[in-house]
Amino acid sequence: MADIAVIDYGMGNLRSVSKAIEHVAPGLSVVVTDDPAEVARAQRVVFPGQGAMPDCMREMDARGLRQAVIDAAHAKPFLGICIGLQMLFERSEEGDVAGLGLLPGQVRRFAADAMVDAHGARLKVPHMGWNRVRQLQPHALWDGIEDDARFYFVHSYYVETATPALVSGQTDYPRPFTCAISRDNVFAVQFHPEKSAAAGLRLLANFVQWQPSDRLPETV
Repeated sequence: MADIAVIDYGMGNLRSVSKAIEHVAPGLSVVVTDDPAEVARAQRVVFPGQGAMPDCMREMDARGLRQAVIDAAHAKPFLGICIGLQMLFERSEEGDVAGLGLLPGQVRRFAADAMVDAHGARLKVPHMGWNRVRQLQPHALWDGIEDDARFYFVHSYYVETATPALVSGQTDYPRPFTCAISRDNVFAVQFHPEKSAAAGLRLLANFVQWQPSDRLPETV
């Protein structure tokens, strides 16, 4: 039984995620797996991914991983990364595809007519590079990470939710968008902690120690 399972549904650079987790948790066993039974046995689950959401949903289902992901998101410390955040929600504009529906909200594409910065310069889509993240709610995974720390993003879509209690982090590009969510044992981010230097490694280190039943810190 692995301590941490990184779910493999054929989308994204899973090696960089697993190696980053191994770096911050050298005493724990980390497996990259497409086996639903192994996901079910793991103590913690990481759900990463890159690419188009319709492809990700199709590949996840082709490997029989849907129920394993849903069960893990209900029962154990669970970290979603990039598409692994978006797939938790109800529906995406990318291919007009349904997500897992575990959280209320939609996945939207950055609107072309809004992609202008304060100086009138056009901003590119996909959003690619380092941006500051505002921590909107205290959470154990923010422990030791300064508010407005920089994280690395690569994406063309973002989550829009009408449930403010879900939103733990926000970034501007150029308008504010949700980049981190939390509920119970689930924490998920739009950015890539495995590519985000010290702040990203600290977030992963916090995840491998996180006990969701613990009292949350008063401040971050």
